[in-house]
Amino acid sequence: MLRRSVLVLNFGSQYVQLIARRIRELGVYSEIVPYHISIEEIKKKNPFALVLSGGPASVYEEKAPLPDIRIYELGIPILGICYGLQAMAHQLRGKVERATKQEYGRARLKVLKDDPLFNGLPREFDVWMSHADKVVDMPEDFEVIASSENSPYAAIRHVKKPFYGVQFHPEVAHTSYGMELFANFLFLIAKAEKNWDMGDFIKEKVEEIKTQVGDGRVVCALSGGVDSTVSAVLTYRAIGDRLTCIFVNHGLLREGEVEEVEGYFRKMGLPFYTVHAEELFLERLKGVEDPEEKRRIIGRTFIEVFEEEAKKIKADFLLQGTLYPDVVESAGIAGAKVIKTHHNVGGLPERMNLKLVEPLRELFKDEVRKVGRLLGVPEEVLNRHPFPGPGLAIRILGEVKREDLELLRRADAIFIEELKKWGLYEKVWQAFAVLLPVKSVGVMGDVRTYERVVGLRAVDSVDGMTADWSRLPYEFLDHVMRRIINEVVGINRVVYDISSKPPATIEWE
Repeated sequence: MLRRSVLVLNFGSQYVQLIARRIRELGVYSEIVPYHISIEEIKKKNPFALVLSGGPASVYEEKAPLPDIRIYELGIPILGICYGLQAMAHQLRGKVERATKQEYGRARLKVLKDDPLFNGLPREFDVWMSHADKVVDMPEDFEVIASSENSPYAAIRHVKKPFYGVQFHPEVAHTSYGMELFANFLFLIAKAEKNWDMGDFIKEKVEEIKTQVGDGRVVCALSGGVDSTVSAVLTYRAIGDRLTCIFVNHGLLREGEVEEVEGYFRKMGLPFYTVHAEELFLERLKGVEDPEEKRRIIGRTFIEVFEEEAKKIKADFLLQGTLYPDVVESAGIAGAKVIKTHHNVGGLPERMNLKLVEPLRELFKDEVRKVGRLLGVPEEVLNRHPFPGPGLAIRILGEVKREDLELLRRADAIFIEELKKWGLYEKVWQAFAVLLPVKSVGVMGDVRTYERVVGLRAVDSVDGMTADWSRLPYEFLDHVMRRIINEVVGINRVVYDISSKPPATIEWE
């Protein structure tokens, strides 16, 4: 039986999966489809509504991505977001131009008219903007229903048809009342019905894994983090002991991490063993400074190690804890721009002997934690901060050297230890230290020093697609700074990163 959905037309937005996810969180099934999906296919799917995503293009450019103009004749509700609003305005004979003042980050939205889209919402609230173009003339029969300082047409509607457009991004966590806005569109405007929950996701993925793997064996690229752990538990439910988890120590892990991860998996009873490949990885990273090249080297080396181990157990498949942010930032979705290559996506070699199994590829970190809880994964694992597959290699800016790894491990361990002592660890989404490729002058005991600089990074986020810097107490930062400088010989300066994502990314490389 065909499950009715909301179709999200993808124009290459970094946030496209967030849109689909917000809809699913409200209990309505959603699918991401190419922006050029045919009218026939849309009719076959019989959606409750269409959502036009954002994207990096400009509608006035030659060969700009635009949907079939007949979507406006289907008689179903349409919500355009950012580029989606501009595409709708452009196709219905409005005018879009390059903005004289671009708008990125928070903006204050002012609701100008009563409308179902803003039902129950304040007349003013914060929204998240990310655009360089704007609508300057609305199409015929449209009216403005909300504005911001730099976007006079921040939200518009057709006066007769259920067509809406918003210049901001209601899907990101930093837009206040974004979920309420989606709920209003789904249930008041589109009259959608609830037909989806995470339990359904687990059932469907278990069946997908069984079908994909058949009678084969699977080797899991185990990191000990939330993503690979949940992937392993989900796959173990599908195929049992035909799964073997392998934890690779690539020499780029945090202090005490090997022992900690091995302890988790003994408790959970999953089949696993550890491969020590520190020398192999560090040797291949010698002299490499470019972050993209580091990621590619680590990705390729991981695969070599796993393929060698897979031969021993005659495995056919490689299980990875790839998440959607990895795919998006590596431009793994149509039309998206490369932000950085993730070792488990763009960093993989073009030809592999193992076939990939990636059951969490459509999910975000908080969704993975929900799945993990439903699967019975221990909270101590689910509450771990994200840790990138390339490990400390991308937290040492420039070449990875053994002595720098030791400096960074100790500084990072102090930061995390103190976060836990102060009761702050679970209040921030991710925290870590970064070793910078610079030295600074200091003075210790009346003696001049010229030593390394460490950056501390802590962010608040829901899904990793957007993030804001954590407002940690000054007293805490002062205490951590003194511990690091006093205890880590070779570091004489500590700085705190207050960049948001965007425009920065969470990791430095």
